[in-house]
Parts: sequence; C-alpha cells; structure tokens
Amino acid sequence: MLPRVQVFSTTYCVYCVQAKALLQKRGIPFEAIDVTRNPEARDALVRKSGGRRTVPQVFIDGVPVGGWRELVELDRRGGLAGLDRAPIGASGREDVV
Repeated sequence: MLPRVQVFSTTYCVYCVQAKALLQKRGIPFEAIDVTRNPEARDALVRKSGGRRTVPQVFIDGVPVGGWRELVELDRRGGLAGLDRAPIGASGREDVV
C-alpha cells in the first residue's frame, strides 16, 4: 500500500499553512483534518499523537512525524521522497489535497 499522509491543523496556524504548502510543493497528496472547531477531530489528534495537542501534527501511514520542524527535517533527509506517487483520494475523504 502507498503511504498516506494526514495533517491535523487549524485555520489560524501559520506553521500548518507552511506544512501543507511543503507537501503541496513536493506533490504529496494529504488528508487535511481541521481541528479548529471540531472537538472530535481534536480528540482523535490527541489519541493518535500520544497526547500532543499542538498543530500541525503530521502522520505518514499512521506513524507520527511531528510538527512543522520535524516535517522539514524529514524532507531535508529525503524522507518525503516517493510519497508523491500516492494517489490523490487514497484516503477516501473529500478533504484530500
């Protein structure tokens, strides 16, 4: 199965915008999950991340990557290579970018 990327974010977070822009620049499809006014999505973020409440939180194949800084470091090390081949819509959600 191809990697699937999820980004938990809010509408007012500059680092969230930057994380999504980096993924878009690399051509990597991702599922954007807005937790701004969504307590259920925020609870899912906390569960998946092991208690983290800050955004962005990025997951690849369900594995927590971390936030903006960790995503940039992963990209610098070449860890995002190949993720651009994941088909858009692979998650089955409409909010895949």
